[in-house]
Amino acid sequence: MKKYACVTALVASICLMGCASVGNESLRKESESTARQKIVEGKTTKDEVRRMFGSPLKTSFTDGGLEIWNYEFSNVSADAISFVPIVNLFGASASGKKKELVVLFDQANVVKRFSMSESDVTQKTGLFNN
Repeated sequence: MKKYACVTALVASICLMGCASVGNESLRKESESTARQKIVEGKTTKDEVRRMFGSPLKTSFTDGGLEIWNYEFSNVSADAISFVPIVNLFGASASGKKKELVVLFDQANVVKRFSMSESDVTQKTGLFNN
């Protein structure tokens, strides 16, 4: 019975470490082309962007006082090496995609420019991945 409990706990922990997503879920299904369909420079307002994507992760300002909103979403899954017993103690990795949306508003709170990007990301941990 004790072995069964240990095996169940091990399998559950492996399943849980399989994948993780962090950030604004509204970007999960977005791409550069879908963002271009939703956001129109010179037309889309700040309120419309907030309704589509929610509150930004980060807000900053240009030297001229224009507001910049940043949104991020990352989705990574553990690589095969992470599931090899003993080996994963010395080195593990996860890889996936990161999406970032940056929106610049003009003085009238209308989108002046925006950028949507998607890139591959890798995260490594352990003694052999430093």
